[in-house]
Amino acid sequence: MSEVQNFKVTIDNITVEVAPGTTILNAARAIGGEVAPPAMCYYSKLKDSGGKCRTCLVEVSKGSEKDPRPMPKLVASCRTTVMDGMEVKNITSEKVLDARKGIVEMLLINHPLDCPVCDQAGECDLQNLSYEHGSEKTRYEFKRRTFEKEDIGPYIQLHMTRCIMCFRCVYTADQLTDKREHGILDRGDHAQISTLLGKSLDHDFIGNVIDVCPVGALTDKTFRFKNRVWFAKPVDAHRDCPTCKGKVRLWMRGEEVFRVTARKDEWGEVEDFICNDCRFHKKETKDWVIEGPSVVDRRSVIAQGHYQGKVGMVKEQPRLIDQVIGKAPKLLMDIHSISDVNRPDVDLSQIEGPAHSDDFE
Repeated sequence: MSEVQNFKVTIDNITVEVAPGTTILNAARAIGGEVAPPAMCYYSKLKDSGGKCRTCLVEVSKGSEKDPRPMPKLVASCRTTVMDGMEVKNITSEKVLDARKGIVEMLLINHPLDCPVCDQAGECDLQNLSYEHGSEKTRYEFKRRTFEKEDIGPYIQLHMTRCIMCFRCVYTADQLTDKREHGILDRGDHAQISTLLGKSLDHDFIGNVIDVCPVGALTDKTFRFKNRVWFAKPVDAHRDCPTCKGKVRLWMRGEEVFRVTARKDEWGEVEDFICNDCRFHKKETKDWVIEGPSVVDRRSVIAQGHYQGKVGMVKEQPRLIDQVIGKAPKLLMDIHSISDVNRPDVDLSQIEGPAHSDDFE
């Protein structure tokens, strides 16, 4: 029996080999960096997710080796599988960038401007998407849609006005629990996430709908208005839990645990779903075995003010991707190459903690 040959697909001038049946999005994630399109509804751990938000649209400039004709329209990379010899454009396509800008504008049409009071601020996928691909102003002049507040249980707060209808929470409840109490009601611009007859969400794993929500539509009632994520320090921890694997991320300030969430990978997806007992009831350090600080994206606001490791521990990542696609890499300025203030021979990354005047005497 012959082995299945991998397909070669080129995305933004970078070629990668993937197995047949792989979607363009996952092929791009194999390359990594900005080559991977953003995704607001697709979730690799949720069956049938994707195809709702359209933020992952890409341009297929060559269908395959056998049929090199380009696809006439932009396609959703989370639902389109690769073909051998396919060529795809993401950030190197003006069509894609323009379409993505319009999609972000559509997602923000009814979204409230309440980021200063939203607990999702600082870790909101819609904030990141609008910053990277959105416009600085809106053309929408009509009244935004609003919904009455609804109590869906003791642990989860629903803000339907912030929802972008990605369906992630519905798939999570449907696939992780044996009874789903919420779903999509009505149609069109009246569609909303709600429960039937005011039932509450009370399953042992229902708290995971908070982690999969890309915006602030579903938030943790035990954490609301208690702290900002950029003031908290995320650390990885675990415990011997009979219900789930017990691998979590603690959001701490000093010795106090403000929030417990599941660990997430570089694409913002949960690594292992956790139970409600770990999430809502274990809020003391004695309940956990602390492993160490979580690895946070350097560009994230959560990473600001946190010092991780010493110089030489983290190797500099190659910038081949940026050179190949012809786009300038996103770098942070090295102040020593710009200014001669204090001592240029002292590298701030070598100092354990914040720098003081004593370090430069």
